[in-house]
Amino acid sequence: MLGAIIFFWRWERGQQCAVPELEDYPLFSILVPAHNEVAQLEATIAQLTALNYPDYEIIVADDGSTDGTTELLHQLCGRHARLRAVYLERNGGKARALNAAFAVARGDYLLVIDADARLDVHALRWMAWHFNRFPRVGAVTGNPRVLNRTTLLAKIQTGEFAAVVGLIKRAQRVFVGKILTVSGVIAAFRREALIDAGLWDPHMATDDIDITWSLQRRFWDVRYEPRAIVWMLVPETVRGLWQQRLRWAVGGIEVLQKNADIWRDWRQHRLYPLYLEYACSVLWAVLLWLVVAMRILQFGMFLFLGVTFGRGLNPTWIGALLALMCILMFLVALMLDRTYEKHMVRYLLWVIWYPIAYWLINASVVVVALAKVMLRPRGQGVWTSPDRGIRQAGNDG
Repeated sequence: MLGAIIFFWRWERGQQCAVPELEDYPLFSILVPAHNEVAQLEATIAQLTALNYPDYEIIVADDGSTDGTTELLHQLCGRHARLRAVYLERNGGKARALNAAFAVARGDYLLVIDADARLDVHALRWMAWHFNRFPRVGAVTGNPRVLNRTTLLAKIQTGEFAAVVGLIKRAQRVFVGKILTVSGVIAAFRREALIDAGLWDPHMATDDIDITWSLQRRFWDVRYEPRAIVWMLVPETVRGLWQQRLRWAVGGIEVLQKNADIWRDWRQHRLYPLYLEYACSVLWAVLLWLVVAMRILQFGMFLFLGVTFGRGLNPTWIGALLALMCILMFLVALMLDRTYEKHMVRYLLWVIWYPIAYWLINASVVVVALAKVMLRPRGQGVWTSPDRGIRQAGNDG
């Protein structure tokens, strides 16, 4: 909370949110990986053709779509001069699609955006501002905002993205000077930095956290820009949420595994806190379910054998304190986010369910993801269209 407040005070308050005028506007290539996106792609492209930036191109990588995306993309390319397309015969995963789009991109800067996202008209200017002024900036991630808010799950995620994405990234930049990961839905890159990092690894479950660590291990600066806003659709079913978080958890654990050798290189010491933070969160999830299993065992022995042992595992006042700090964290995050949405604080009424529902879901997926990573070999991934919400069509307007 303190780190986020410092970040806000130094870089976001007052006139610092005015859209920057740049001395130079290098060509931006917007890369849009797509797989079975026929329901969303046209609205996304329409939004991308109206950005407040003079020189940019749009490249859609159609990764083996089977739902009519390919035919729609042919039509859209005929309508929009800025739009080009790359077609892959089979579904090979998001990283493979991004590498294919990169191969034909002409821009010095590249923005990766999901095919169902709606980019703010000024986002490219905020991204380019960092690249223009600081040559060692290799990537800039933006500020994802939840578009569909019709269910409890979606409303909880509105508060979650304000805190998990907004609050934590601000604090990481202040205290560590690094961030754990760019957001997959919106991240901009310097071409030179991507080449230096070896582009996206198609063998990793998630592209965003892996490329972030690859860049930072090569000593490129990765930044968070809250004024570069993108609107996205989030899962509104438990099944959709589970699948999304499981993929994220698998990707995070794979990155821990892949980067375990940073401890042998002192030059990587600024990444140590991020590694420890994520490793501890995985350990916390495992221990949480271990405590639950011990509590069930205690209860069973008392119920069937009349045997009691040890001290009870009830959280008592510590659990209440933890819940209070969680609510306070969300309050601070939502207050800071009023810069971008005036009525964000009202979502505090919904996000109070986060400690009950989301901690259990997230802890569960981490345990399952840990088993998946440990028990199966790495291989090139494929992807499916995620849950975009129950009433997505009505919310697109």
